[in-house]
Amino acid sequence: MLSDPSTPFKPAVYFIGAGPGDPELLTLKAYSILTQADIILYADSLVPKQILQDVRPDAKLIPTGNKTLEDILPIMIDGVKNNAIVVRLHSGDLTLYSAIHEQILTLVEENIPFELIPGISAFQAAAAKLGTELTIPNLVQTIILTRVSGLASPVPPTEELASLASHQASLCLYLAARHVEDAQNKLLKHYPTNTPVAVCFRVGWPDEKMWIVPLEKMAELTEQEKLIRTTLYIISPALLTDQKVRSRLYHPEHSHLFRPILK
Repeated sequence: MLSDPSTPFKPAVYFIGAGPGDPELLTLKAYSILTQADIILYADSLVPKQILQDVRPDAKLIPTGNKTLEDILPIMIDGVKNNAIVVRLHSGDLTLYSAIHEQILTLVEENIPFELIPGISAFQAAAAKLGTELTIPNLVQTIILTRVSGLASPVPPTEELASLASHQASLCLYLAARHVEDAQNKLLKHYPTNTPVAVCFRVGWPDEKMWIVPLEKMAELTEQEKLIRTTLYIISPALLTDQKVRSRLYHPEHSHLFRPILK
């Protein structure tokens, strides 16, 4: 089952961000490793099967939705020790809510080589589908990525949602569908009631759906559509804005290192 020795990838654990679900949004490096991997452990509840459509026929595919860390780590460690290319496939990008930190700590302790391959996050794919920029000059210049507190991963008190909402930035809210009413109430403490909200369900999947509603209707829509998971909320004044502004970046009167104004 072991990979072709001519492959440029050495036996190791490759943590790969699969992106939001669309296989065409995989990075070239992620795709290359996936198609050469011997063992692929994937979060089957979050990664659609089409991401795995071009893997080797003899690759060992292991869904991890029903497994604990104690089940997963020995498979990765034993695989690398037996000269296998092991992929740990997570949804979205590895920097966001991937729970790779505890996996990496054990790999370091066991002297197992690993590499992180980033992916596109759902907020980026959603903004692209919506045809919008989330940082518009003179309107909003900050993006906040956050979640509501849950039993598996509590949010520190200093990062409480109402506090973050006070910035009125473009706020991308993950893992909140089951707590949407409470989240809406906290957001309304600082955002105007008519602030546009993009409700994004299963971004990048074949059954993807998106709606844009006023903030005061965010919970109502969520309940109406029976959304309980794989839902992202983008709360931003940049959505649906008709404000005609331009940055100074490409303005003829703005000079910089690569485009000095000649006098």
